[in-house]
Amino acid sequence: MVQNYLETLNWEVLPYPAYSPDLAPSDYHLFSSMDHVLAERHFDSYEDVRKWLDEWFASKDEEFFWHDIHKFPERWEKCIVSEGKYFE
Repeated sequence: MVQNYLETLNWEVLPYPAYSPDLAPSDYHLFSSMDHVLAERHFDSYEDVRKWLDEWFASKDEEFFWHDIHKFPERWEKCIVSEGKYFE
């Protein structure tokens, strides 16, 4: 159903590995940044986690999010050249 809809938009569907850490900026940039801060942190409730996440995201400037999103085309090209194999 999704493929049919994309065809109506005349979009080119590119092959994409089922899981590629090379193409997941959130895995690398976002979660590695969180990991450093959360290494020894413990929460007592879901509300504490949610509050921490809200504050953490709010503390990041636009450049933080812009950085890896705009590197995606370069990473995609590397993935195509490596034929889907990991390159980093």
